[in-house]
Order: sequence, then structure tokens, then C-alpha cells
Amino acid sequence: MNRFGPFILILFILGVLAVYNCFFVVYEGQQALLIRLDKPVEGVRLAGIHFKFPVIDKVRIFDARILKWDGDPNEVNTKDKRFIKVDTTARWRIVDPLKFYIRVKNERAAQSRLDDIIDSAVRNAISGHLLWELVRGKDYQAPEGARDEAALAGVTEAVGREEILDGILKEASAGTPEFGIEMIDVKIKRINYEEQVRKRVYERMISERKKASSQFRSEGEGEKAEILGQMEKDLKTIRSQAQRRSLEIRGEADAKAAAIYAEAYNRDPEFYSFLRTLESYQKTVGGNSRLVISTDSPLYRYLVEER
Repeated sequence: MNRFGPFILILFILGVLAVYNCFFVVYEGQQALLIRLDKPVEGVRLAGIHFKFPVIDKVRIFDARILKWDGDPNEVNTKDKRFIKVDTTARWRIVDPLKFYIRVKNERAAQSRLDDIIDSAVRNAISGHLLWELVRGKDYQAPEGARDEAALAGVTEAVGREEILDGILKEASAGTPEFGIEMIDVKIKRINYEEQVRKRVYERMISERKKASSQFRSEGEGEKAEILGQMEKDLKTIRSQAQRRSLEIRGEADAKAAAIYAEAYNRDPEFYSFLRTLESYQKTVGGNSRLVISTDSPLYRYLVEER
């Protein structure tokens, strides 16, 4: 009995290996393709444990998740003859492992096929649309006073970036089902001018900004002159009114003074005459000045002591 022990153990191990080779596991996020005698026979998309014939069946595992495609920037002419660089990206997934294996074998080859399909769709879309349609949405409204390319081009129904991307996705999706691939979306990461064109664009932008700044300065100088003119006008009006008011006040004061003098004179003419004479003395004889008068002058009579 003991001499058959090793043979039984070997048979047991071979049986376990045979049973183990009869099954394969597909995890979440994966899908598989069953290959029998080097010929693909069945795609497996359901996660779990699945049966296969040992030795004659092989299994290829593919990713069932959404995959990313990144293309190289392409130089493309727009409909309005603008030479630009476009950098695009896309998302895709394998939906039919059987077709995918037969037509492209692996993900690297699929990425190469997508290069041609998506680049062609992007070129067709960009060459058929104006540059401003690629960089703004359909519902874009130009700010007040800003340059509206659609209005300048006479376009009443503008096409937006979203519609162009939808067209690219539709065209690209038309060529991928035969490869067992489904396109999820296509996005434009970046749009830029070609280097030489970009320099000219920057120079034109600088020139336009300088022109706009000169216009703003000119308008500012005009408004400044208008404000200063109005200020000078208002100042002259204020001064004129002040001068007129001062003359009115001075005239009223002189009139009141004259009335006071007249009233004082009427009350006591002699005393009034005396005060006025003293004021004259103060103005004429004050300080070091000398005054020569005759004895019959009215000023002299108050200087003579009456005896």
C-alpha cells in the first residue's frame, strides 16, 4: 500500500492542477476572451469564475474600464485660414473583446488606430469651422462694446464648441464599432496659434491695446478739459456773484453810514462839525507831518483858544 502512496499523491496533484486549469477568474473592471486552439471563440464580460478546457483553451484579459487616449498636437487650418495647433484627448472602452482581439489584438494597437480615426475627425471638424466657433459656446454673448466675430461675419446662428465636439465624437464613433471599441467623448485640451502666427497675433494685440489706451487717454483729456472749463466757468460765476454781493453790502453799509451821519448832524450840527474837524486833524496832522493853513480856514478855528 505504501509503495503506491507517491503515485496517488502525484495523481492527486495532477487532478488538482487539471481542475484548477478548468476555471479562470474575471475580476471587476476586467473582461476576457477565450481562445481555443489559437482561435478566439468567446468573449466574457461578466466578472466571476468561468469554465475552460485545460490545455486547449487560453484566456486573454482586457480592461473593461474607461481608457484614455491622448493625441499629439496637430497643426490645422481653420475655415477662416487661421493656422493653429490643436491638442485633443478622448475616452474609450472595449465593448466587444472578440472583435477587439481579431482586429487590433491589444490596447497599444488600438491606441494607434484611434490616432488615425480621431485625428482625421478633428481635422475635418476644425477645417470646416471658424476659429471663434472653436473657442466659445453657442450661447456666448459679447460684452457691451467688445468685438463680436459672429456679428462681423454676418452669422445669425452661431455654432458653438460643444456642437463641434459632438460632431467630432459622432464621426470618430462611426469608425470604431468594427474594432469592438466604444467612444465615450472627445475633448479639445488646448488651442493655440502656430509660433510665428502667435507672435504676429501678440503684436497685433499689443497694437490694438495701445490704440485703445491712446483712445482712452484722448477721451480722458477731453473730459478733463471739459471739467476744467466747467470749473473755471463756475468759479467765474461764483466770483462775479461774490463781487456783486460785496458791492451790494458795501453800498448798504455806506447808505447806513450816511444816514447815521445825517442823523447825527441833524441832532447837533455844531458838535458834528467838531467831530469831523477832529477826524480831519487826525488824518492830516498825525505823525511828523506839517500843515500850513491860514487863519481864516475852518480848520484853524478849533486850534485857536477863545479868550
